[in-house]
Amino acid sequence: MPSTILVAEDDPDDRFLMGRAFRELDIRAVLRFVGDGEELMRYLAGDDAGEDSEERFSPPGLLFLDLNMPKKDGREVLLAIRSNPRFRDLTIVVWTTSNHSADKAFCKKNGASSYVTKPHTYTELVKALQKVVGEWLPLSD
Repeated sequence: MPSTILVAEDDPDDRFLMGRAFRELDIRAVLRFVGDGEELMRYLAGDDAGEDSEERFSPPGLLFLDLNMPKKDGREVLLAIRSNPRFRDLTIVVWTTSNHSADKAFCKKNGASSYVTKPHTYTELVKALQKVVGEWLPLSD
């Protein structure tokens, strides 16, 4: 079964571009999106992953976490995930517009695997995703 990449991103344009970039890169993984921190936590709990039991929950091998989301922001989510032993080893890549040193320090201190400031162009997006996935989710054919 292919790995699951979970993207927690509230911006529909960013979700669209990431989906397009993943298809262009032909990454052999299941790509799932959630739109806010509460939806992400429900997904990880197995409560909101789909109607059919086969798709209900596929634990992610890699999580892209936006910091600035509604309902429960990425900082709260990061703390909640890292306090759950079930997800202690989950690779979490903070994927954000913030380049503030305080945000970077907070994420590093609280268990983020990596911190990436969102690229400004589509070409940079494709390169950044290829690099992150290659580093954190080695995929075999």
